[in-house]
Amino acid sequence: QVQLVESGGGLVQAGGSLRLSCAASGTIFSINSMGWYRQAPGKQRELVAQITSGSGTNYADSVKGRFTISRDNAKNTVYLQMNSLKPEDTAVYYCNAAAQRYGYSSFSNYWGQGTQVTVSS
Repeated sequence: QVQLVESGGGLVQAGGSLRLSCAASGTIFSINSMGWYRQAPGKQRELVAQITSGSGTNYADSVKGRFTISRDNAKNTVYLQMNSLKPEDTAVYYCNAAAQRYGYSSFSNYWGQGTQVTVSS
């Protein structure tokens, strides 16, 4: 199986920063894209940022210029540096990875358990 474990969430004041980490482990042969999604109460889960195995990145318009996604392929880990946080960034943040397991020919989507980010005004 493949497990994604997130860390780094918490409570921060508006204008502050947080860094989220997500480590993938298990019977992983290869990881294609990794990303972060978030879900606020009463809202649908939305893409925050995504990074490919070649380090191409994609960001939601609402976080461009404030958030930076990066990854360490050797550690199967993805990071999200969040600066200039706003109250509207408050949500549960989920890590996502498209991974191929040993013995399998296709990639599957995996999710972490989520980490709460709360930004106070």
